[in-house]
Amino acid sequence: MLNLLMTPHAARTVRGLFGTVADAVRSVVTPAALVEAQQLESIETETAPDPTDVYAADELPEIEAIETAAAEYADAADQARTADRAKRKSRKLLDRLPAGLYGGWLVSRTPSSRQTADLDSIRATYERLGLGPVPMKQSAPSLKVERVDVPALTA
Repeated sequence: MLNLLMTPHAARTVRGLFGTVADAVRSVVTPAALVEAQQLESIETETAPDPTDVYAADELPEIEAIETAAAEYADAADQARTADRAKRKSRKLLDRLPAGLYGGWLVSRTPSSRQTADLDSIRATYERLGLGPVPMKQSAPSLKVERVDVPALTA
């Protein structure tokens, strides 16, 4: 029995159970504090500054065009996520196949032409030369589009 509790899966399950029990106790003792904490967690999301080439106030397109573009973007993003999940599922089998012809499908591998910096080697070189930490820059911010309910304005 003790052996079952020592597995990583069981440890995560027990930690999750303790977290649930702790939330339940907090909700009885100070229910408002738990709700406020959860609301703060959902509100406190990091936002990036706008890029430099955004529309000026007098250049903004009509709201209908913006809503259409946002809906199309959200639909396309959903389709892309669905396609990515399907590709990952298929790759689990295909990645383990040796190159060859399978029915009407040829499975092969080609070397990639992409290259990335070897950060471990760069760090070692910087350390060896006493140049301090490797300079890094942030990636471009991701565009996020989500549907929200907006109360109707009354005139």
